[in-house]
Amino acid sequence: MSTAILTGQPVPGSPLEGDLRSLGFDVRVASDAADTETLLAAVPAGQRVAIVDARFVGHVHALRLGLTDPRFAASAVPGAVTAQPEARADLTRALGAATGSGNGGGSALTVEALADHVSETLAAEGRDVHRPDLGTLVATVPSDPQTRNEARQAVAAVDDEAVRLRTAVKSRDGFFTTYCISPYSRYIARWCARRGLTPNQVTTASLLVALIAAGCAATGTRGGFVAAGLLLLFSFVLDCTDGQLARYSLQYSTLGAWLDATFDRAKEYAYYAGLALGAARGGDDVWALALGAMVLQTARHVVDFSFNEANADSIAANANTSPTAALSDKLDSVGWTVWLRRMIVLPIGERWALIAVLTAVTTPRITLIVLLIGCGLAACYTTAGRVLRSLTRRATRTDRAAQALGDLADTGPLAAAFAALRSVGLPAPVIAFAGGAVLACVAGLTSYGSPWVVVAAVIYVVTSGLAVARPLKGALDWLVPPFFRAAEYGTILLLAAKADVNGALPAAFGLVSAVAYHHYDTVYRIRGGAGAPPHWLVRTIGGHEGRTLVVALAATLLTDTDFTVALTALAVAVALVVLVESIRFWVTAHKRGAPAVHDEGEPA
Repeated sequence: MSTAILTGQPVPGSPLEGDLRSLGFDVRVASDAADTETLLAAVPAGQRVAIVDARFVGHVHALRLGLTDPRFAASAVPGAVTAQPEARADLTRALGAATGSGNGGGSALTVEALADHVSETLAAEGRDVHRPDLGTLVATVPSDPQTRNEARQAVAAVDDEAVRLRTAVKSRDGFFTTYCISPYSRYIARWCARRGLTPNQVTTASLLVALIAAGCAATGTRGGFVAAGLLLLFSFVLDCTDGQLARYSLQYSTLGAWLDATFDRAKEYAYYAGLALGAARGGDDVWALALGAMVLQTARHVVDFSFNEANADSIAANANTSPTAALSDKLDSVGWTVWLRRMIVLPIGERWALIAVLTAVTTPRITLIVLLIGCGLAACYTTAGRVLRSLTRRATRTDRAAQALGDLADTGPLAAAFAALRSVGLPAPVIAFAGGAVLACVAGLTSYGSPWVVVAAVIYVVTSGLAVARPLKGALDWLVPPFFRAAEYGTILLLAAKADVNGALPAAFGLVSAVAYHHYDTVYRIRGGAGAPPHWLVRTIGGHEGRTLVVALAATLLTDTDFTVALTALAVAVALVVLVESIRFWVTAHKRGAPAVHDEGEPA
């Protein structure tokens, strides 16, 4: 239960008390400033508390946005201010400062306008006070009957439920999502909210539907493929609904953000596996294509994550300007180019629609080949643009950005030992690319069991260490983690394909899935402000270079059949360690009340 303290005498006919109770607040009335302090002190420390001017006039949704959003420790709208438990001490000090009691004097301020004075004092004392963009919603404190009547007329003129529904949709989304899903999924979100369903429940339902879709694809029948395509689209509808439900009802949470992001990856990659299984039933082996699609899509995501982390807090007056950025802004000012650019990058909506339609009307092989071509072109487009921006942008990267890139690199103990050799003067991306290219070429051009693969893997270990020997603050250093991901995943794919034995590629698919989960988990922890996974976890699973060396040794020393067993065992071991630690971390973070987060960035 949350508590709202109304300051001043309630206005006859005002619906304010009922509005606050509808939002889950226990309402108490303070007759003066001293009484407000007394009531505030009586509220349990673990509760959210709000101070609201009794003269407030506004929409219920304005109060909801200002007083109930769990992502912010303190927030305010005109006439109301709120604090979660972590900001309660600041609120108490601000109230004391506003009333004068904090200085040992009497009440220097009447109860009138107390909420606004407290919010201003909070901000002046350094507490970040969130002030939501209300748009057309009304939130005001009238000073006389005439302005009160005008405010009430303004409230009546705007349908806050329509505003609430409209703003439940992500402000920046893909064309397919915006025009083919969101026009009705927002109403599904409202239906869920009115029945007490949570975003996490909808997220879980979306995962289950996608897994059923993968199972239908695995049947290998035309009916199964059609059902799989339809279910995949329905899963995406639910995937949009969970975020819209979170925005509609302001049900944000750390656990919810992790589930939403993790399940999106699990759904898509499980569907790739379903396509491969279905093709196998028809005598067509497309596991290499399925694994290639997963490798490419994961590498694309790592490019996005690394670039964004590298530039999140660049130090420079013109850090976010460059000729490329200026051209991008110009294109974003023209309607049709905005949608064209969003479609070119194949965001999740366009990508899943493409997969669903192709699954229903073609074969798994065609579906995966078209997906690889489309994602490959999208990757070239986005990566080229980011490289140009980085080369023309004059900015200095912060230590935090360098640390984030170092964490995303996933360097293990072997590469860390060579990181002490700081004698190579080449840029970090050049070193990382060279080591990965040598390994990929040797793995692809030699026969299965060649000892040269181990030699190339050792070279990769050395270059991986040299690439991270210095802080990753260069203009293109954000390319280092994607190069590492491509080298590790690509090597596993090539060696499994070279083994040419049943089960090798599915085992490789499982191993890459387990490792990719670890890398995604690292990203989500950094995004949530929790930092990277603990060092013991990275050491235990060997780092990217250690795992690559182990796979290379297994391919050289073991028969093709034993190599498959080794890949399977490594996949299971990595998955167990990573999943147990990840689930422990996120559940613990949720229980201890970690700040709620929600991803409103680019569609993935």
